[in-house]
Amino acid sequence: MSEPRLILVDGSGYIFRAYYALPPMNNSKGIPTNAVYGFCNMMLRLIDEHPNDKILIILDAGKNTFRNTLYPEYKANRSEAPEDLIPQFGIIREAIDAFGLDVIEKKDFEADDIIASYVRYGEVNKIPTTVFSSDKDLFQLLSANTRIMDPMKNVEIDEAKVMDKFGVGPDKITDVQALIGDSVDNIPGVPGIGPKTAAKLINEFGTFDELLAKKIKSLMFVLKISSMIMRSQLKLAISWSF
Repeated sequence: MSEPRLILVDGSGYIFRAYYALPPMNNSKGIPTNAVYGFCNMMLRLIDEHPNDKILIILDAGKNTFRNTLYPEYKANRSEAPEDLIPQFGIIREAIDAFGLDVIEKKDFEADDIIASYVRYGEVNKIPTTVFSSDKDLFQLLSANTRIMDPMKNVEIDEAKVMDKFGVGPDKITDVQALIGDSVDNIPGVPGIGPKTAAKLINEFGTFDELLAKKIKSLMFVLKISSMIMRSQLKLAISWSF
């Protein structure tokens, strides 16, 4: 029997994936249930595949986090959750409880931050860990102790896939993202620098900080904002207290 693993599930990502993957569904009382149905099916499969592992469902506690204090425009381009998804959140929480799974969330922090914190905990305590998420921001957590599974594509993310996507290894992802920004989260990047150029610069200079110190001090303001936002979850992982 293999050593028990810590399974960290990006619950918020799973909920939205289930919602958009299935057509509208309602129960006999007219309450929408497509996300509930899809989420429960995915949880049943996960539980069946990991009977001896500890599964934690990680959720976002709210829309605003400490990143909005750093940069008020963070995720300002995001729309509200679909109206027919909102009443399903509570039902999904009840379903998670019925499965006997633990839910972890923390005010002012995103699910990503909590996942990163538990990954750090696994690293320090030598607990093999697997993260189930399609969020590219979590690919930076890949290590010898931590596996990343993309449930949407049903594939494991390894260093080769990270290199293909970012042009750098997992430990340099935040450096690249600090340069290019992230339009999905409304994070500014350096004008004129795309993924390929960013990867080339980071591979040449080693880190974002070295590049900033040597070549582009005039762009410090924009870069520092991007860097703080991108790196915050990793800092929380290091400083988290259990």
